[in-house]
Amino acid sequence: MDTAHNETSGETRSAIHSWRYRHHFTYKADQGKNIIVQCNLCLPKVNLLSTSKTSTSNLKKHLDRTHLGCDAKPDGVKRGRKKEEHNGEASRHSQLKKLKAEIISKCMTQTKIDDLIFNFIVEDCQSYYLLEQPGFRKLIEGLTEGLKSMDRVTLFTKVDLGFSSMREELMAKLSNVQYVCTTADIWTANSRSYFGMTCHWIDADSLERKSAALGFARLQGRNTYDTIAGRIHDIHVAYNIESKVQTTVTDNGSPFVSVFKEFAVDSQDSDDDIGFYENVGAILEGEPEQDMLLFLPTLQRCASHTLELIVTEDFWQAVSQGPMCQLHYSTMSKVYSLWSKCHHLQIAMDAAEDISKMTLVVPAVIRWNVEFCAVQKIVSLTERELTELCARLEVPRLQPEEMAFLREYVTVFHPLAFALELFQAEQKCYLGLVIPTILSLKNKLNEQRDGANYFGDVINAIVMAIDVRFQELFASTEAKIATATTPQFRLWWMPASDRDEMCSVLTTEASQIDPCPETEANTSCSLSTIKSEDDFFSYGPVKPASQNQQRGAVEEVRKYLDGTGKSLECLQDFPRVKQLFLKYNTTLPSTAPVQRLFSQKGNLVTSQRNSLTDEYFERIQLLRYNSNVCSLISEQRHFQ
Repeated sequence: MDTAHNETSGETRSAIHSWRYRHHFTYKADQGKNIIVQCNLCLPKVNLLSTSKTSTSNLKKHLDRTHLGCDAKPDGVKRGRKKEEHNGEASRHSQLKKLKAEIISKCMTQTKIDDLIFNFIVEDCQSYYLLEQPGFRKLIEGLTEGLKSMDRVTLFTKVDLGFSSMREELMAKLSNVQYVCTTADIWTANSRSYFGMTCHWIDADSLERKSAALGFARLQGRNTYDTIAGRIHDIHVAYNIESKVQTTVTDNGSPFVSVFKEFAVDSQDSDDDIGFYENVGAILEGEPEQDMLLFLPTLQRCASHTLELIVTEDFWQAVSQGPMCQLHYSTMSKVYSLWSKCHHLQIAMDAAEDISKMTLVVPAVIRWNVEFCAVQKIVSLTERELTELCARLEVPRLQPEEMAFLREYVTVFHPLAFALELFQAEQKCYLGLVIPTILSLKNKLNEQRDGANYFGDVINAIVMAIDVRFQELFASTEAKIATATTPQFRLWWMPASDRDEMCSVLTTEASQIDPCPETEANTSCSLSTIKSEDDFFSYGPVKPASQNQQRGAVEEVRKYLDGTGKSLECLQDFPRVKQLFLKYNTTLPSTAPVQRLFSQKGNLVTSQRNSLTDEYFERIQLLRYNSNVCSLISEQRHFQ
């Protein structure tokens, strides 16, 4: 309540007049030695309170009980009182600062700061030069009230300890795994080649896919059979998995690079800076230059790269020989001009986002499905948006027929893009997925053929290319078993005339698998236990254990094939079929996991990593990739 109000209302001066919380109350009346006030904070509820003229304790109790934390108002208080309150605020601020420092000193030790910096270096693949930057040192000291950033010696020590710990933990995990699959690939950029290898297995209990990186090393000299085969063999031996590896999946090279170069005539990137994946499969099909005693597992070509070869090499060949060659070239030239502007000029990308109200995808030079997504974005633009975009970026405008061509391109090849996404999904992708996916892809392409205006002949060529390039896979018994033991497919994908033969193959494979130890122990126990006369008497020849095992396998396979469940959980009811699933579906159909090893948040291994030593870079990459399957040494110490 203010002074003017006091004078006009006849209020006598009281303790509330100089109280710093007086603005929360309105004077109403005198009542002997007390005054009646109304609480402003309780509005719209009218709450009248009585307090002594010489004390405000009742009102303070009301604030503490009902309005805890309300603000004081220093206006109208004497200078001396202001100074006292200011000193009090300064004192409280000093106390809070001191308390904050004490909390930080208890929670943030030098060891913990070192661990956090170590995790930051590993997860973001940072150079150790960052530790020596004055700005970074000041940042750490400012945030931690005087604690220091670690030096490079401490970092190297932690990297070495973390790498050793990670390797021991990974070897312990792999020692309990029966079947594994490895993937191998080579990435070359800036005249440097890097060899990467990942390992994959299926957890026998949860049936979840597990993955880890085994190697990431700089290759010196030519990439020959001796070099690559020796590297694969050495890594398998180092982790004691040479007898467990079912297959090693290799890349088919990067066919998309040449496609990008054909249209990106204005590209400012050099060939070395773009980089490319080496054709590891072709290298390993060569002859060794020296006599080598190496054990290499079965090599399998990457299914997703085989599809990309079809949609690039076979597609280009069909287009170049067809009547729409000129239309295709003119359309894609304009599209690549658009992408090139957005890739090299930030102002062009900003203009694209402003017009289309979404990020315009600019394809990388590695994967066709990224190009497909970029074409989808362009097709989704309205005619007005596309015209405005081409005008602002100063690129030739796409004509109506060219847009119709792109729309049909997206419609026809959407199933192929979907198939590629399936193959590259690491967690849910198994070898048993490949045959049903390819069969479904062929059916969907054939469905599009009759209604196609531009791509009818191309569809025929691609379907023929699928038959040729996947011929070996369709003839593979291992791939058929992998598909049949996947509950989602069983034998439903197979012609009825071939199912009996496949059922016999499954039964033969299942009969060679020993029953689970518990079942075997219970069986032997029941055979040797005689509790009554009925248990004692038996007649006729003794049935061999192999016959019982064969009969059990036949019954289990029959029940499995008659089932309808599609989740992997149903395999728990069929132990022999489950073992076959683990054996044949451990193999991945794609090298996508090892290619993720070559990238960090979408950035491929290029010149920005050249400042790192090869050994340091390898260890950082492996620690980063394996952080989900193996704990870093710093995290282990905190939980011990």
